[in-house]
Amino acid sequence: MSLLEIENLSLAIGNRPILKDIDLTVAPGEVVGLVGESGSGKSMTAMTVMQLLPFTAKAAGSVRFDGINILAATEDQMCALRGDDIGMVFQEPMTALNPVKTIGEQVAEGIRWHTKAGRAEAEDRARKILDRVGLPEARFPLARYPHELSGGQRQRVVIAIACALKPKLLIADEPTTALDVVLQAQILDLLRDLVHENNMGLLLISHDLAVVTEMSDRITIMRHGEVMEAGETARTLSRQVHPYTRQLALASMHVPKRRSFFPLEGEMSPKATEGVASGSKAPGTTEMSRSGHSVAFSPSRGETTPLVSVENVSRLYPGRRTSFFGRGAPIHAVDDVSLDIAPAQSVALVGRSGCGKSTLARMILALDNPSSGAVRFRGETISNRGEAELKPARRDMQVVFQDPYGSFDPRQKVEKLVAEPLHLLETKPSQSERREMVAHALHEVGLGPADLDKYPHEFSGGQRQRLSIARAIITRPRLIVADEPVSALDVSIRAQILDLFADLNGRLGIAYLFITHDLTVARAITDEVLVMHEGRIVERGVTNEILDRPQSEAAQALVAAAPDLHRAIARKIQEQG
Repeated sequence: MSLLEIENLSLAIGNRPILKDIDLTVAPGEVVGLVGESGSGKSMTAMTVMQLLPFTAKAAGSVRFDGINILAATEDQMCALRGDDIGMVFQEPMTALNPVKTIGEQVAEGIRWHTKAGRAEAEDRARKILDRVGLPEARFPLARYPHELSGGQRQRVVIAIACALKPKLLIADEPTTALDVVLQAQILDLLRDLVHENNMGLLLISHDLAVVTEMSDRITIMRHGEVMEAGETARTLSRQVHPYTRQLALASMHVPKRRSFFPLEGEMSPKATEGVASGSKAPGTTEMSRSGHSVAFSPSRGETTPLVSVENVSRLYPGRRTSFFGRGAPIHAVDDVSLDIAPAQSVALVGRSGCGKSTLARMILALDNPSSGAVRFRGETISNRGEAELKPARRDMQVVFQDPYGSFDPRQKVEKLVAEPLHLLETKPSQSERREMVAHALHEVGLGPADLDKYPHEFSGGQRQRLSIARAIITRPRLIVADEPVSALDVSIRAQILDLFADLNGRLGIAYLFITHDLTVARAITDEVLVMHEGRIVERGVTNEILDRPQSEAAQALVAAAPDLHRAIARKIQEQG
């Protein structure tokens, strides 16, 4: 008997259809994966089950949970079900948690609401479930606030809240997005254990086919609000009957085609002149004219000086306050790190959350100063310099952030947003020149002049990331630091963005420092990998060699925890016969 039964579910918000004839079931003790790209209707299916829909939403069909007609249930009935019989883990734990309440209060709240337990009893139960999800009170007191925890720890709190009353059904919406691979493996193991211990049904929503394959007994694949294919996980993904299933599988394992940037002396790639207006000169470039066209500055073929050189850099932060007058031992966020990045080289910086990756990147970008050591860019020291001295370096290094929407001012149009770095140029472009430069940058990332006057909300997630890249390349930088640039994107858009990064590397000779927890991204797009652990670089080498034959314990743990679609399908076939 099924715990959750969805039959012919259709949903519209206003006059816009969202879901069409969805069929899906979840039995007790079963894990069902719900897979699809952004906008496919995965989360709206979950929100329909929870009855957390907009007021203008209209649903038709049948949604039954444990014999209860969800679509006909009153709000009082749903309040009794939510948290007690149906739990939900949301994608972003920081927004799912109340920042002004302690973690103990937030876990105990649902317990008190549904069981009428007293404060002491609710806190005791909260303490036990937090311990169960790997947050023992000795290290994580109930009095801690969400901002005092890492991303993985906050996700464990959200799971504790959802599972505190041992619900019959748990809906987990992208529960491991943006977590490092080791934390991801731990969270997935925790969910698997809770399913087995409590005979709980789990609806796992994700765009990551490898994760869903590892976890689920059955899989449902959605696109544009419709079910494309459904069945046993191993059979569905090994046969790939529907073309869209094949498309998702190929995108999950996509490796961009990369070519060497450096042309022979006096030669230029034909692609290098595409889309550049005749007679114009891109900002911060050295002109090399052919038929009136201009191309970006490029490092010479024989250039040997490192573009970035980090020399014995450490960054210490004050220890946690232990009393009014005292603090604990200082925290070594980065500890005696040295590395070089060559011109046009693509390097991955991988490691666990909190290992110091972002702190190191901030020092390379001269957004933070090292406590000791030095950072050199093009041979010049940029550590502990004033903004006026840093202006030339700022022009030649840019950053692409993880969240493309959060990195834009939603009130500004694309032209102004992409043109933002142009203030770094020695000569300020005129309004018409600025518009031409922005149009050219948009062209290089696959967008067009028609997008100049749009706002960020008018673009998809993948298009917004393209806008971020356009903004980063408009000054023709020699280095781009990309901080988890594809972790929040679905697999098809991720493949497109990786292709774009590879194309810009080959066409413009831009060097990359990719900060990522996704080893498939590192393998696909980088020449070398740096493995960071507890503030130190513990291993460095050619990407495939490090990922195929890791030597350090930290690298071995990352590789072992990383999901692999081929391996997951083979294991699932063996399990399911």
